[in-house]
Amino acid sequence: MKTLSPKQQNIIDFIYRFLLEMSYPPTVRNIVAGCGISSTSVVDYNLDILEQGGYIRRHHGISRGIELLTPSAAPGNSFKVPIIGQIAAGEPIPVPAPDTWDSTASSETLEVSEDLVRGKRGVYALKVKGSSMIDALINDGDTVLMQYVNVVENGEMAALWLKAEKAVTLKKVYREAGLIRLQPANALMKPIYAEPDNVEIQGRVIAVIRQLA
Repeated sequence: MKTLSPKQQNIIDFIYRFLLEMSYPPTVRNIVAGCGISSTSVVDYNLDILEQGGYIRRHHGISRGIELLTPSAAPGNSFKVPIIGQIAAGEPIPVPAPDTWDSTASSETLEVSEDLVRGKRGVYALKVKGSSMIDALINDGDTVLMQYVNVVENGEMAALWLKAEKAVTLKKVYREAGLIRLQPANALMKPIYAEPDNVEIQGRVIAVIRQLA
C-alpha cells in the first residue's frame, strides 16, 4: 500500500475513532468537521485515494457508506485478540455451551490496532456467517471484534446466547413490553422476540474487520 499523506492518515484515524465511539461510520461532513478540512470535495478526493489504496471501501449513495478494510491503517501498536468461533448474522446457529467461549482455549488470533481495543478487557473476535446485518455494513465473512459484557444499551449490537435453543446470534438488542427484541439490520428479515430469562448477552460489538473480496 502507498504511503499516506498526513491529511489521509488523519482521516483514517478519525474514522477509527468515530467507529469506536459511535459504532457506525462517519459521514463526509463528519470528517470535514472532525478533521478541520475546508470542504466536502477535499474529503471526497482523499477518500477516493484511500479507496484506491485499499484502505477503505465506499458505498456511494449511502451517507455512512465507508468501510475500513485493513487494521494496518489504524494508528498505534498492534494487539492480538483470540478468534473463538463463528456467529450467525441470520438464523441462530448451535454452539456447544457458553463456557466454551473461553478465549484462552483459542489457537487462532487476529492482529488489530491497539486503538481498536482502547484498553478494554475481555476482547475477542468472531467470524460472521449470514447476511442479517448487512444494513449495518456487517457482511458474511467479516469478523466482529467483541467485548465480554452481560448488559448492553437499547440499540447496541451484541452476541446473544439463546438458552432454550442452545444457539447464538448477532443482533441489535431492544427491551420492550416484557420481551427482548433481537433486531436484524436487514429490511428483508423479521426480528426475533425472546423472553428475558432465555437471553444471555455474551458481548457487544466494538469494531468490524471487513473481509476483502
